[in-house]
Amino acid sequence: MHFKDRRQAGKQLANALSAYKGQDVVVYALPRGGVVTGVEIAKYLHAPFDLLIPRKIGHPYNPEYAIAAVAENGDTVRNEEELAHVDPQWFKKAAAEQRAEAGRRRKLYLGDKKPAAASGKICIIVDDGLATGLTMKTAIKELRRHNPKEIVVAVPVAPADTVKEISKLADDVAALYVPGGFFGAIGSYYQDFDQVSDEEVIALINSLKP
Repeated sequence: MHFKDRRQAGKQLANALSAYKGQDVVVYALPRGGVVTGVEIAKYLHAPFDLLIPRKIGHPYNPEYAIAAVAENGDTVRNEEELAHVDPQWFKKAAAEQRAEAGRRRKLYLGDKKPAAASGKICIIVDDGLATGLTMKTAIKELRRHNPKEIVVAVPVAPADTVKEISKLADDVAALYVPGGFFGAIGSYYQDFDQVSDEEVIALINSLKP
């Protein structure tokens, strides 16, 4: 299965989540790409929309290789095997920097808007796809602290092993396509997977305002 773009994937995901229409739902997106997908779901479900902004921490000698992720509240999900070989002081500094970046992005994208109330709600966390699932695991960990009734992870595409891991942490996982065998890059499942700009994120969020 291939998707035209994030918006089309979001519309297909929204249809797959139609059972939640009329229920007490909040949609959370992981920026930036997940915002495009998540906004389509929030519109379809007529649900409040918010962001969760976990940030990856790359290996000091290979920044593209994530060894942990940190949430806005400081919660982390860690690859302990890799972190055993990393200077703890470096990691502490890197985690603080990424947490500050998450806060900067929230201010940029949402201004002074208060976070959506998650307590007792069905919370749907959306991204444009999962690979290792590191940031999604961090988002779930952060959201659990707010006592949601249920956490549903919704993504267009994800590898089977990651879906299995996420299923242990979330109450449900809605993934439109779970390919067998080699997964590759998330972008390979889209015709258009251009980087989403900050300006696009802000415009999409503003499009939800009444």
